[in-house]
Amino acid sequence: MTGQELAEKCRNLAKNYKTLYVLGCFGAPLHAANRQRYTQNLSFNRKSARAKKINAATADTFGFDCVCMIKGLLWGWEGDTGHIYGGAAYASGGVPDVGADQMISLCREVSTDFSRMEVGEAVWFPGHIGVYIGDGLAVECTYRWDDGVQITAVHNIGRKAGYNGRYWTKHGKLPWVDYGETTVEDALTEFIRRVQRACGAAVDGIAGPETISKTVTLSRWKNIRHPAVKPVQQYLYALGYTQVGAADGIAGPKFDKAVRAYQKDHGCVIDGEITAGNKTWRSLLGIIDN
Repeated sequence: MTGQELAEKCRNLAKNYKTLYVLGCFGAPLHAANRQRYTQNLSFNRKSARAKKINAATADTFGFDCVCMIKGLLWGWEGDTGHIYGGAAYASGGVPDVGADQMISLCREVSTDFSRMEVGEAVWFPGHIGVYIGDGLAVECTYRWDDGVQITAVHNIGRKAGYNGRYWTKHGKLPWVDYGETTVEDALTEFIRRVQRACGAAVDGIAGPETISKTVTLSRWKNIRHPAVKPVQQYLYALGYTQVGAADGIAGPKFDKAVRAYQKDHGCVIDGEITAGNKTWRSLLGIIDN
């Protein structure tokens, strides 16, 4: 499934189904047989307070824990109260039965920079994991707050009125999810469009004379904030120059370092300068000078 689809499944689960935190459970409906099963299997579930909650659950309530929420959805959970696991097929679709810490280790592009997170990525801190659904929100299954699958704020991005929330340590792309990664060509076209919008040029995704001439001087020494800086930061990051850091629109030291690295790799003067029409700018726009 895509990242958007996973996020929507998480949101739907949180908003439209009764859930309860049950350790080791990946979507089983809590009818009598499953209540008995899960209050006898793991020490956390056998604790008096937790067992009491599980035994009080209705048959249309589904049990999950944090990582089992993600696995259950990827294994095909569909809210079927007549199926032992709500429709999920254990370890199906190439998704292994792993814990939260193992799952984040399998993710790609794992980062502590939450300004670059995509919808459907995993969010993690030691021992706990959830899914980012966009707009500064995540879906997680926890025994805190509403005790089950719930929508919470990602405090790394900002607090949200009306939502409980927390800070996460890392985020990453789940290896079984399609995030629609773009090609370098697609990234270049989008970069040009963003620059054109920022600089007031006609937006067509083509690096014509107007686009070449309408940028500003972007320099470490000026330490400026300019709308044209952010798309350059995003593009450098997409090209692998991750030292550029967060896309904050400021041409600061990290920006300078990334530009110099790009210049070194592309045969440009290594001065950290991006000026209208210079070789670095033309190279970023995909223009090859003989």
